[in-house]
Amino acid sequence: MTMPLAAEALAAGYGVREVLTDVTRAFPAGRVTALLGENGAGKSTLLKALAGIVPARRGTVRLGGRPLSEIPRREAARALGYLQQGFEPLFPIVARELVLLGRTPWRTAFGAPSARDRAAVEAALGEMDAGALAETDLGAMSGGERQRVLLARVLASEPGVLLLDEPTANLDPRHRFLVLDAMRRRAEAGGAVVFSTHELDIAASGADDAMLLSGGRVLAAGPVADTLTEPLLSALFRVAACVTPGANGRPLVSLGPARPR
Repeated sequence: MTMPLAAEALAAGYGVREVLTDVTRAFPAGRVTALLGENGAGKSTLLKALAGIVPARRGTVRLGGRPLSEIPRREAARALGYLQQGFEPLFPIVARELVLLGRTPWRTAFGAPSARDRAAVEAALGEMDAGALAETDLGAMSGGERQRVLLARVLASEPGVLLLDEPTANLDPRHRFLVLDAMRRRAEAGGAVVFSTHELDIAASGADDAMLLSGGRVLAAGPVADTLTEPLLSALFRVAACVTPGANGRPLVSLGPARPR
């Protein structure tokens, strides 16, 4: 499904606090974009604004060229898959039933899950190496197991756009690469993928593009070879950055001691 996403002069925040200011960027179909920045830079808020969870104070989010605010909620929910940080269930629920909730935009109000719904659930659990957890309660899982099930819920909805907040958090190296592969497959199928991360190796190896956010504004945006550079990363994180060429021209990044504020 080809589904480009874009922010145009976007501002968003909470209460009297404006977290994002004048963010303009296209997130094209077929590409994976990493959001980078310090804590509080606006990464999570940008993902929520792109998902329509936090309304734009100014500017516009466009999905497939249309203002997101004008797209019916059910249609938008089918197109956008959003993974939040720190999900806590309100009641006991096993993995299979949680992942089935990802099919809600495709189901009728009182209809039983269709064969397609159940197939999508099993496929998503398998893709996230979580099939063995299908009948396990979410509260009995480790942080990494829970993260894989939550990702499966997003994938089960078969969205054209993935908006993922720290998707590799709590994951071991094998499962981090499994998630990167899943994001890459969605992009290669014509989807747009945007994810936040503090892991520079994940951004460098898994993304086509990067957006560097500082104080709610865009410091830089573009291909990773142009954005994950020593001057930009040193300015973004206020540490000494070392960048060397890696495989396929992708940068290898390491950070040094913090600089004085």
